[in-house]
Amino acid sequence: MQVRKRLFLGALLFFTLLVSGLGLLLWYFTFREPSQFFRQLFFSLGLLLFLGVLLVLGGLVGIVFSIITGKSYPILRRPTQFVITHLLPLVIRFGKLFHIAKERVELSFIEVNNALVRAQMRGRVKPQELLILAPHCLQNADCTYRITTDVGNCRRCGRCRVADLLALKEEYGVQVAVVTGGTLARRIVRKTRPRAIVAIACERDLSSGIQDVHPLPALGIVNIRPEGPCFNTQVELERVRKGVEFFLGTV
Repeated sequence: MQVRKRLFLGALLFFTLLVSGLGLLLWYFTFREPSQFFRQLFFSLGLLLFLGVLLVLGGLVGIVFSIITGKSYPILRRPTQFVITHLLPLVIRFGKLFHIAKERVELSFIEVNNALVRAQMRGRVKPQELLILAPHCLQNADCTYRITTDVGNCRRCGRCRVADLLALKEEYGVQVAVVTGGTLARRIVRKTRPRAIVAIACERDLSSGIQDVHPLPALGIVNIRPEGPCFNTQVELERVRKGVEFFLGTV
């Protein structure tokens, strides 16, 4: 496993161990507290924490085993989904205590998700069932053509990567959409109903989008920001191509 994956998984494991310690402390007070009401309260809280720890540990085991073995474990599917869809905000807040940048945690989460998708994806999708989802900041800022309503409005002048994505669309027969944010992205996903997504965005939008569409498999590709965020961004086209070929089963 790469270091980036270990950051998210390691921080989550450390947080889980701290919660376990809190649960044990509550159970300790269960036997020390003279009041029956507080004994029952501490025991109930400790039990809830213990069950939560088991759920998270099951998800962690499911993720690690899937990445290592390249197999899916149905018995651990629900705990794995819980970790992917609910625990990133907690890990981000926990990381701040140790001065770990939010973007690093989000990037680690994206790497974990991508590895999980590659390990668990079994059936290949048809070209028309695959969606390439790109942010509008990929379009050149001086361009006057609206491509968020219809990506076909692109004039393919070569000043941005949108023309390259359209070339991939024609080469492989997949769908391509350019969106202005999470709300439009979710609307496009509901409308097109893809079976898999290759998503391009910044760390924040990718991590939140992956959680929104889960368990729909989505490979996240972080954009390149030579002029800063949300302005004339770029993307490694070869990574997009490899993501498309992975889902189509041509690699």
